[in-house]
Amino acid sequence: MPERQQAAFALTNVKLLDPSTGLDESGAILIEDGKVKAIGANVASQLPSDILRVDGAGKIAAPGLVDMHVTTGEPGAEHRETLKSASRAAAAGGVTSIACMPDTDPVIDDIALVDFIKRRARDTAKVHVHPYAAMTRGLGGKEMTEIGLMLEAGAVALSNGRKAVTNAQIMRRVMTYARDFDALIVHHPEDPDLVGNGVMNLGETSTRLGLAGIPAEAETIMVARDVRLAQLTGCRYHASQISCAESLDIIRRAKDKGYDVTCGVSINHLTLNENDIGLYRTFYKMSPPLRSEEERLAMIEGVADGTIDVIVSAHDPQDVDTKRHPFAECADGAVGLETMLPAAMRMVHSGQLSMMQAFKALSTTPAKLLGLSAGSLKPGSPADIIIFDPEQPWVMHRDMLQSRSKNTAFHKAQLSGKVLQTYVEGQLVHHYDPS
Repeated sequence: MPERQQAAFALTNVKLLDPSTGLDESGAILIEDGKVKAIGANVASQLPSDILRVDGAGKIAAPGLVDMHVTTGEPGAEHRETLKSASRAAAAGGVTSIACMPDTDPVIDDIALVDFIKRRARDTAKVHVHPYAAMTRGLGGKEMTEIGLMLEAGAVALSNGRKAVTNAQIMRRVMTYARDFDALIVHHPEDPDLVGNGVMNLGETSTRLGLAGIPAEAETIMVARDVRLAQLTGCRYHASQISCAESLDIIRRAKDKGYDVTCGVSINHLTLNENDIGLYRTFYKMSPPLRSEEERLAMIEGVADGTIDVIVSAHDPQDVDTKRHPFAECADGAVGLETMLPAAMRMVHSGQLSMMQAFKALSTTPAKLLGLSAGSLKPGSPADIIIFDPEQPWVMHRDMLQSRSKNTAFHKAQLSGKVLQTYVEGQLVHHYDPS
């Protein structure tokens, strides 16, 4: 984390956008001691004459994004990603807070690893880094970890990474303990037994490509089970990534009944579908798999109507070697910290989402779920702010990425929307240089 900037300054001539308050107007933001001091249409006229003014040129000033699903390689696979490189990628993408999955080597399943992540982030990262605590020892799904101690050490929530806890009794115990600590469960709802040797969505496309398919039921059955267990235990439950309309229906019914259940969707499942795999393009192999166009549109509708609470990058760096294998053998995952926001603009520009809806799911709601003092421009909030031009066109190329790994699903994609500046606690951590 950068040292907090002490000198006061103002972001002027900006379009203010704050989903936490509904603010949507032109104005300015006064920043002092790393926090928002004042915000609104009349702030600029009341500024001292000698204060530093940063002209936003009429672009959007919004809360920095909060990404609930980021995989890094530190510790254990630093050649793929470090906390430092992930934070640089985050800053370039307008993400000011990241929640790190526990899928590291060793796994974040004891207080020493939680402390390691927090110390390394403090020493090397440009943005806020919050570690998840593993729900089970080694992510094995058999032995519950010391949940309370890891939460006390600074873990932001509980997760089993990309490995689902298939044993319902173990999951019930974890949820019960989580309830007692008021901790959020962030679970990857995908039954590995139903996934089997599947590598993409089960359907006509998988048949045509001769690839083993993953049925939607691998997700929906697990979502249904988790929702029932959340009802039984009274815990706060979050389905990390859903990809199927039926999962959406299960979550919607649970919310209607008053269960404390939320869900997320990756930007990949909002903007890509199974047809993008083409002729075995391995950068489109993901977990959950990319689904049909109908399922993709259902996910967008879920964000628009509020059933889906959060949009995540599902940032998962993989090196060149792991993606050079045949499709059926290569690793899942794609990097996404730097492309999440511009990819989301596809839905805004098409009229499927409003700008406010997009930023609510990208910033305000994930901050609220994780209990972070982020996702807001209200006075007193940390000055985690981005200046963003939603109209600027550009072509994504993997060589542009700050991430150590280049496995992007948006290579050579035409995008609109560029993060011009990123501030973390008032400190400029990213400035777009068009040269």
